[in-house]
Amino acid sequence: MQLADSTLTSYTDLVAAVAAEGGRDILDPATGEVIAAAPVHTAADLDAAVAAARAAQPGWAGLGHAERSAVMHRAADAVEASSEALAELLSREQGKPLNGPNARFEVGGCVAWLRAAASFELEPEVLVDDDGGRAELVYRPLGVVGAIGPWNWPMMISVWQLAPSLRMGNTVVMKPSEYTPLSVLALAAVLNQALPENVLQVVSGGRDVGEALSAHPDVAKIMFTGSTATGKAIIRSSADTVKRLTLELGGNDAGIVLPDADPAAIAEDLFWGAFINTGQTCAALKRLYVHEDLYEGVVEALAKVAAAMPMGRGLDEANVLGPLQNKAQYDIVADLVEQARAAGARVVVGGNPDPEQPGYFYPATLVADIDNDNPLVAREQFGPALPIIRYSDVDEAVAMANGLEVGLGASVWSSDKDAAREVAARLQAGTVWINKHGAIDPRIPFGGAKQSGYGLEFGVEGLKHLGAPQVISY
Repeated sequence: MQLADSTLTSYTDLVAAVAAEGGRDILDPATGEVIAAAPVHTAADLDAAVAAARAAQPGWAGLGHAERSAVMHRAADAVEASSEALAELLSREQGKPLNGPNARFEVGGCVAWLRAAASFELEPEVLVDDDGGRAELVYRPLGVVGAIGPWNWPMMISVWQLAPSLRMGNTVVMKPSEYTPLSVLALAAVLNQALPENVLQVVSGGRDVGEALSAHPDVAKIMFTGSTATGKAIIRSSADTVKRLTLELGGNDAGIVLPDADPAAIAEDLFWGAFINTGQTCAALKRLYVHEDLYEGVVEALAKVAAAMPMGRGLDEANVLGPLQNKAQYDIVADLVEQARAAGARVVVGGNPDPEQPGYFYPATLVADIDNDNPLVAREQFGPALPIIRYSDVDEAVAMANGLEVGLGASVWSSDKDAAREVAARLQAGTVWINKHGAIDPRIPFGGAKQSGYGLEFGVEGLKHLGAPQVISY
């Protein structure tokens, strides 16, 4: 087993370790400059990776929980040692700024989740213990876990997938997004300074590789974070091998501001609930319902916060908002805002990208006086444009919030926590936050409702979803 030796602590060394001569150029979304070329793996490469992971899995499982946890803590040490180089690469490739809840924050989250997953205890659960006998529920490793990640939080979501998988004694084959392969390859290179050979591998390829991974007969489980449409395709392609699945899919999260809320007190938390990672977060606040009595107050308070947030290239230490990661997402956001404007909605701030500016920058945009059935509300925009919908009755707001087929997260904003809890209990979402949105914790399970997916991540419950339950009765 190779221990972390801090050989990948500089940006130059890190990129050199993962770049591939003759590979596919990866561009900085803030400037259009080439960062490096990423390897383009094939289905044959995937087969080789799965075979190696399958061969390594019994030995990894055989170490036992305590030793695997120790190895994972050493892997977390390696990430800490390379944290600045990882954050710079992440900022260049994904676009998010170094500061604010962005690149350095994401790398720090990788360390925190690795340590948390390594430390959770999962003891046998005694089901029956009486004169008739004893029965225990235990969890065994599944085998090889296939992890398919997104481009918005490429490092942290990779760790959400790989850390509990490894903790449970599985090996992992990861397929990163085609938009952000370098970040995941670099993270794995750092982790593999501490992990045994072939326990964690990355296959960087196109959609064909993802499809092959989700159908592979030697992969026991797929973890996927991404769109609902792609999640449905994974369900279909995994059916013949009856794979276990954890799917964290699209959100379009709703927030409801009750009439007793204080607009000034909640404005900054509302802003970051919606605009964290420039709005490119599955569980971000994407449609905000505000009672008519304080509607204008909330709009005005949010506009002040939005206008003060600097946007620009991520390597500039002053910025906290960056570009959209790719042109396709930029076009979606721009089109949805223009549709709202054409329908008579009021663009309070933003909505006016500079056509001369390089990169995929779209300004933080607030859209008021908008109908609930407008596409900017009904579709998940996944970018820095927040529609604010007026309501007059709480029942109406709950009905609108529950009116879509997705339910990843939701939030209620109020000065009365008991009133907020009553509304929260009526919302159809996997997580409902009160006076915050999108706050996650490695100890607290997280998963979606309706077409936002199924399965849980994080905490002891998340570990269970990476194991095969077995009852021992005697």
